Amino acid sequence: MARLLLIDDDDEFRTLLRLTLVHHGHQVFEARNGQEGLAQYALTAPDLVITDIVMPEMEGLDLVMELRKRQPTVKIIAISGGGRIGPDDYLHCASLLGAAEVLTKPFPAMMLLAAIERLLQNDAVAACVPSPMPE
Repeated sequence: MARLLLIDDDDEFRTLLRLTLVHHGHQVFEARNGQEGLAQYALTAPDLVITDIVMPEMEGLDLVMELRKRQPTVKIIAISGGGRIGPDDYLHCASLLGAAEVLTKPFPAMMLLAAIERLLQNDAVAACVPSPMPE
């Protein structure tokens, strides 16, 4: 199906998500923080990025901004369980910075799978829309 980059500093949570995503047919690349995520993004060119917000090295908000600078059309799903402030504040900021979908941890796996499907469907629909004829 899709090539996904999963970035989260919680090893157990990341492993659980990876197993779920692989089970549903996706190819998953992993990173433990934003710095590793940027490197993996450059190496793997994923169809979609799923990133936690509160992480060491480089937080998710900085990652979202950097990915947008490098690739304005990148599809990003931001996830957070909170930190110094509640998850809703972090996720609202992530949306303002360019995350197309946001999810508060913990979330049902089906919620993440539906968000992935929505973003990938947008690509499929855009590919089917004919370009306007030049005048």
